[in-house]
Amino acid sequence: MSGPTALGPTETGWQRFRKDRAAVFAAWFLLAIAAACLLSPWIAPYPYQRQDLALGAVAPCATHWFGTDILGRDVLSRLLQGGMVSLGVGLVATVVALAFGVLYGVAAGQAGGLVERAMMRTVDILSTLPLTLIVILCMVVFGQNIWMIFLAVGGVSWLTMSRIICTETVSLKNRQFVEVSVALGQSKVGVFTHHYLPNLAGIIAIYATLTVPGVMMLEAFVSFLGLGVQAPMTSWGLMIKDGADIMEECPWLLIAPSVVFALTLLSLNFVGDGLRDAFDPRASKK
Repeated sequence: MSGPTALGPTETGWQRFRKDRAAVFAAWFLLAIAAACLLSPWIAPYPYQRQDLALGAVAPCATHWFGTDILGRDVLSRLLQGGMVSLGVGLVATVVALAFGVLYGVAAGQAGGLVERAMMRTVDILSTLPLTLIVILCMVVFGQNIWMIFLAVGGVSWLTMSRIICTETVSLKNRQFVEVSVALGQSKVGVFTHHYLPNLAGIIAIYATLTVPGVMMLEAFVSFLGLGVQAPMTSWGLMIKDGADIMEECPWLLIAPSVVFALTLLSLNFVGDGLRDAFDPRASKK
């Protein structure tokens, strides 16, 4: 009779994560926010772009739970629409950053030697550049549209990931199971998909949850400067900017998006910390 099957590091990490109540609660909160924003065209009480100039800015009430802005637009509806944009920028830009960072890091680590050093020195040089200014410059030169935000923000967020993946790849490359696969003639693509990627999954998940908040903050900053999402489209950063302009007369226009944005970033950080602790091989077993 065979004994219980030993769990791998990935399965063990997920078991640890599920025991972290704060991280699990934050993950469910993020799923709820993401689902509400994704379903906003159907569940929003009003069209996000509908104006009622006669109504104007109204404080939270029974018909408008989060109030309306100076153009009479429902704040809750715009929060849901803005969340779809902000979360979309965070997710898509992070996927772009992860894809390029992982491929670049694995290629550098696998190559080793002079090629690795040259590729990592390139990353070091790029890291010294003012990346926020580069994003702003891209928005000014190539236009202010949502796809440019995705590419510009994602294109400057891969540097740290490439360093981490390169270091881990060098460590994995010298492991016996990888050396055996190479000796048996397995292709580089096969080694990547069967050995590197599964063993890097935990690190990628950790970095993803820690990158999304930074990406969302960068998008909010660009929108706050008026270089991001353009009306009638909205994002949480743009709503915060608009609310800050008239915060004394209509404080709810600043409070609502700021609170939702802050709770989302806080939840992402809780999830990131939970994943980091769960997949850290030095973490104590619970």
